Amino acid sequence: QVQLVESGGGLVQAGGSLRLSCAASGRTFSRYPMGWFRQAPGMEREFVAAISWSDGGTAYTDSVKGRFTISRHTVKNTVYLQMNSLKPEDTAVYYCAAGDDRAPIVVVTTTPKYWGQGTQVTVSS
Repeated sequence: QVQLVESGGGLVQAGGSLRLSCAASGRTFSRYPMGWFRQAPGMEREFVAAISWSDGGTAYTDSVKGRFTISRHTVKNTVYLQMNSLKPEDTAVYYCAAGDDRAPIVVVTTTPKYWGQGTQVTVSS
């Protein structure tokens, strides 16, 4: 069982930056692919970014490429989402997600097994 707790959300002006953190429980965190999703009001939850457990490979949705960076710190059991050049359309609740033990990265981009409770990000124009 993996428990995920996000932090770092808040209100920022357009063009600003935020860094989200997701603290994961469990001794085998290093073997889980991790990801971030977001859900804007009235919209479906959508994939944002993911990072592999094995080779550090990453994946991003097109709208955040070049602006967002996902990373993980294995010792701290934490995954991060650095968000730069934020836009009002990035406003959403951001959710941390994890795939199953030793699953390929593609799994966490589509059907994560574990979810955090979410953290609100609001970008003002």
